[in-house]
Amino acid sequence: MTLHRRTLLASPAALLAMPAIAQQAPIKIGVLAPLTGVLASGGREMVDGVTLFVEQAGNKFAGRNVELIVEDDGSNPDTALQKARRLVEQAKVDFLMGNLLANTGLAVAGYVRGTGTPYFIPIIAADELTQRGRIPNVVRVAGYSASQTAHPLGDWAAKQGYKKVATIGQDYTFGHEQCAGFSRVFSNAGGQIVRQFWHPLNTSDFSPYLGQLASLGVDAVFAMETGADATRFIQQYANFGLKQRIPLMGAMNTTDQSVIRTLGAECEGIVSAAHFAEGADVPATKTFVEEHVKRFNRIPSLYGFAMYCGTMWVAKALEKIGGRAEDRAALLTAVRETELDNSPLGRPVKLDSFGNPVYDIYIRRVVRRPDGKFWNVPFASYPAVSQFWNYSPEQYMAQSPYSRDNQYIRQN
Repeated sequence: MTLHRRTLLASPAALLAMPAIAQQAPIKIGVLAPLTGVLASGGREMVDGVTLFVEQAGNKFAGRNVELIVEDDGSNPDTALQKARRLVEQAKVDFLMGNLLANTGLAVAGYVRGTGTPYFIPIIAADELTQRGRIPNVVRVAGYSASQTAHPLGDWAAKQGYKKVATIGQDYTFGHEQCAGFSRVFSNAGGQIVRQFWHPLNTSDFSPYLGQLASLGVDAVFAMETGADATRFIQQYANFGLKQRIPLMGAMNTTDQSVIRTLGAECEGIVSAAHFAEGADVPATKTFVEEHVKRFNRIPSLYGFAMYCGTMWVAKALEKIGGRAEDRAALLTAVRETELDNSPLGRPVKLDSFGNPVYDIYIRRVVRRPDGKFWNVPFASYPAVSQFWNYSPEQYMAQSPYSRDNQYIRQN
């Protein structure tokens, strides 16, 4: 596949005026994203997010020039592994960032376990990467563990007086973990998970599931959908007449900009939980959204936002160590110790001891803007939410990880 390169260098005249460290080789960042196939639009937004921050930083981190080397992982684990090797062993990048799908991220994580290359994952959400299967040089900057945002939504749902809820989700690890996070907390708070539905990725017809959801007598539905599945599910939920009958809650991906920018009124009012809300009345968030719209003519999605903030996080860490990106130990320590403030995330964010951020989690609602477009606006929040929710890390990790068959649903 084609090697995509973006080289951002200062002019020779400017180099002569720079201090010694700036005249070193540029900081090389290897970016992995799906640029072909069904997830290509998300991959392009990932690259846009990194590019926007680097441009705003004047193409320099800590006084050193920055070179982005972008590879297409094709949403394929074997391809991702091949491209990661090329970036590390041939291009000699200082660190890797990116990947979108968990299976590509896990493949790259397995590789860097042996090389020691710092690997920063703003989007890959597999719980195990910062829990039982933690790899010290894999850090989730500006990302989240899959169940982290679903836990507080389960608590919120119980506090709304919902007694009976059904869940529906894509039948793979990310879907299992998000549904488990919601179901565990909701059922522990006294709610009943009446039934769980699982469907294959790229499901075109949801009517068999919708017919059953309509007959269960539930107070609400929790949907864990991404991409085209999210678009189709929301459309068909409304067309089936359920939108006005049964409140719909979603995982953060279900109402991500990449989904709702393609929809009409059928998405309005859906509640979700996330560490970011593009409609938040926060100065840094508003500025980021405005600048993203100006540069790319669209409201930022999870993919662009996460890569933008992840790059900001690493850049701030590099400032602490004088730009010494080649010093892997120093870079990883600085990243772990960095507290990200004045970012689109809103309040300051820091990492736990396992390399996962501790976030304020927003409860958001899809709202129509004056221009007719939709975005997620927060109306409640849960402060300082850990990936372990209210459990101790030791207690949490002594138990089996979330899975399709291990949802930790309490029978009330």
